[in-house]
Order: sequence, then structure tokens, then C-alpha cells
Amino acid sequence: MPATNDLVLVGEFGRAHGLKGEVRLKSHTGDPQAIADYRPLIASNGKTYSLKNVRTAPGGAPDLLIAVVDGVTTREASETLNRVQLHVERDRLPPPDEDDEFLLADLIGLTVQNEAGDIIGTVVAVPNYGGGDLLEIAPAQKGPTAFLPFTKAFVPVVDIAGKRIVAVPPDDLFEPAKPAPESEDEA
Repeated sequence: MPATNDLVLVGEFGRAHGLKGEVRLKSHTGDPQAIADYRPLIASNGKTYSLKNVRTAPGGAPDLLIAVVDGVTTREASETLNRVQLHVERDRLPPPDEDDEFLLADLIGLTVQNEAGDIIGTVVAVPNYGGGDLLEIAPAQKGPTAFLPFTKAFVPVVDIAGKRIVAVPPDDLFEPAKPAPESEDEA
């Protein structure tokens, strides 16, 4: 199996759909149905999948699909796919159309600097927990990672060629969260 940083997340299976092995699929590709063109799709455990057919799922969200997976013919088999993330090898993806376009995976490993040019850390992941993309940054000094929203306000410059990001972090980015003060009602 290729190294994790050579793989790009392109989708995730959801719950079973119907009785004949179809499964819901959230696609992260620009054209959601183009995910079916990538073969093989690689799960985190190294198992590979091939999509025979995809169609838009009911409900109007263009990135939610119903997929027919090669070799999956029963509801029970499709239920085992729930939450399986699908990756494709990086070199199988087309290059970005524009100079200022990049994949979120391209950000991992970039140095993070503040506006004064001081190195504050390195991007170690780009998670999205439902509220938008975040940069998980390991500090230049030892300590736990911190999250920074990946927005223009916090990240005005992404320089892929220069392997750096310029960020405007809050002053307390790497400080541990302080516990909430105890209220007098709890005494």
C-alpha cells in the first residue's frame, strides 16, 4: 500500500441503500460522479474497491451518491462499508487547473509563519469536523498541536511552491484551554 501522504481522500461510504447491495457515498471530487472513474479506490486498511455505477441520491445534495460497488450484492455486505473512507493515489489525480489551486493534502508538511516571518509550526493535518476546514499545526517548540480555521482571515497566504503558509493566529493559539470558572450556584 502507498504511504498515507501519497493518498488523497476522495469519498466515504455511508449506510446501505436498499436490499441489493447499493450503498450511500459522499464524494469529495470536484464533479461528484467522477469518483467512479478512479480505480482502485483504496480504504485505510489497504482493501481496494471499484465502483460499477453511481447516481445522485435523493434529497438534492450533489455530493451524495448511491453507488453499486463491484462484488457487493447484498444489503449485509453494503452495511459493512459504512464509514469506510476511500482514497486514490495522488499521482492518479489531474493537476490543478489554476496556479493558485491545490489539494488540501498539499498543505500537510508546510511551514506556518506569522506575518513577521517567524516560524510558528508545521501543518500536520487538515481535518473538517463539519464546521469548515481546519489546519492542525504542530508548534515549532514542543507541545500539543493546535487548530486554526482555514479561512482568508486566519490564512491570507498559501505558497505551495515556497512550502509555506502565512497565518494570522490568535495570541493564545498554543496555550492550553483554561477551565471554565466555577459558578457560585454549584457550591
